[in-house]
Amino acid sequence: MLERWFGIRSAGSTLPREVIGGVTTFLTMVYIVVVNPAILESAGIPRGASMTATVLTAAIGTLAMGIFANRPFAIAPYMGENAFVAFTVVKVLGFSWQTALAGVFLGGVLFTLLTLSGLRKAMAEAIPASLKAAFTAGIGLFLAFIGLHETGIVALGTLGAPVRLGDLSRPEVLVAIGTFLAMGALQIRRVPGALLWGILLGTGVAMALGVAPLPDRVVGLPPSPAPILLQMDFRGALSVGFLNVLLVMFVMDFVDTLGTLLGVSDRAGLLDAQGNLPGIERPMLVDALSTVLAACLGTTTAGAYIESAAGVEAGARTGLASVVTGSLFLLALFLAPLFTAVPAAAYGPVLVLVGLAMTSSLARIPFARLEESLPALVVVGLMSFTYNLGVGMAAGFVLAPLCRVIAGRGREVRPGMWMLFALSLALFAFFP
Repeated sequence: MLERWFGIRSAGSTLPREVIGGVTTFLTMVYIVVVNPAILESAGIPRGASMTATVLTAAIGTLAMGIFANRPFAIAPYMGENAFVAFTVVKVLGFSWQTALAGVFLGGVLFTLLTLSGLRKAMAEAIPASLKAAFTAGIGLFLAFIGLHETGIVALGTLGAPVRLGDLSRPEVLVAIGTFLAMGALQIRRVPGALLWGILLGTGVAMALGVAPLPDRVVGLPPSPAPILLQMDFRGALSVGFLNVLLVMFVMDFVDTLGTLLGVSDRAGLLDAQGNLPGIERPMLVDALSTVLAACLGTTTAGAYIESAAGVEAGARTGLASVVTGSLFLLALFLAPLFTAVPAAAYGPVLVLVGLAMTSSLARIPFARLEESLPALVVVGLMSFTYNLGVGMAAGFVLAPLCRVIAGRGREVRPGMWMLFALSLALFAFFP
């Protein structure tokens, strides 16, 4: 019945592969349950209530993505947007977290209206194929960089050398390297569920060696979200001084979501011959409504997660994988100590391997045509080295139409691309 409901066979998948894919996606992104509340606590949002809001947003959004959109994309509060709210909007600019959440809500409503009007689809279909390939590769390099840093294989450097090789003598780094090699070997041998088996193996070894602590408890009731539920200050969010912040929040989420949907879909083989995602309105609508829900629950902008690529690499192709991931997030409300015990040494190598697979899309970029390759290179570079997907994508949206005009190909630029050009220019003009 499940196979027929989600069209698993027609998608070229199987029930076990969908389940393994859903579990893999969950294990690679369950860190958000701890990290998002920790970041938002800097803005004054209570950590316990924030944890519950984070999990509920991820669970409901991901389940909706699976059931309504039938796509293997997980939803959760975005990394990057949460830091922007906590450290820039609240700490630097001095707005309250209640005002910031109202801004998130208004952005979600606007996304919903744009989706229902068809404008978001028109913009997505106007993006050149070379830029879509760059999104996929950029996300892959970004994931690999996150994995290398999270595991300690790559560390922060000094002013003259921003990154450097980590301390390879540290036990957790050695476990991460061993896990990476084991996962690679399993993939080379085409073992089903290689990434998931690697995560479980890495977690077991890390705990056995004392690199990762055993959870002090397994079951616990989630904290009440009441202190942050529906705590939005719309008067502050509609003030003149907040308008530039609202614009930046909107554009960052817009380009993040667009790039993630196209990049992960590309890796999953879900794009059509023109490089478009059929039925993209449904995942976009789920994404938009998830942001509205996130603000109501008391957390920041939510959307499709790049870690969904890990589940795709493990075999996920339909919404059943998202149903599995969303169900595990619901369990995480009561089993958070168990799920969050998975160390970076176990899930970090997955991000590196998935990133490697996604960078293969670089082969589709026509490097001989500079008007195509220059924007693509900027996208890939800035997405990774600014540690911000939205900044890299926005730079591509600015450069792609300009380069085509200079090359005498201005007539190829569709109206939807010029809309993305204008939005991206606004992002750079008003970015605090």
